[in-house]
Amino acid sequence: MNVEVAYARERAQALIPVKGQQGITLAEAIERSGILERFPEIDLDVNKVGIFGKVAKLDQVLASGDRVEIYPPLIADPKQARKQRATGAKAEDGKAAAEESKASAANA
Repeated sequence: MNVEVAYARERAQALIPVKGQQGITLAEAIERSGILERFPEIDLDVNKVGIFGKVAKLDQVLASGDRVEIYPPLIADPKQARKQRATGAKAEDGKAAAEESKASAANA
C-alpha cells in the first residue's frame, strides 16, 4: 500500500512517499516518512493533520493512494481576521463619506 505525507511552509515543502501494510494509520505514516526529523517544528500535539484537505485524527486508518497532510498552526483566527478587515473597511467608508461631506460644505 502506498501513501504520501505532505508538509509545506513558506520556504520549504515536502511530499514523501510511504509504503505500508494494510491498516497503517495516519500517525504511523507520518513516523515512517521521517518528516518529523526533517521539520523539527512539527508538533503533532499542535499541528492539525488531514487526508486530502479534510482534518483527520492520528489513529485514522489510511487507504492506498491517500495523501496525509500536516497543517502549520494558524497565525490568526480566520473568523477574527475577517471581522477585523470588515470593521476596517466600514471605518474607511465612513471616513471617506465624512471627508466628502466636508468638501461639499466648504464649496457651497
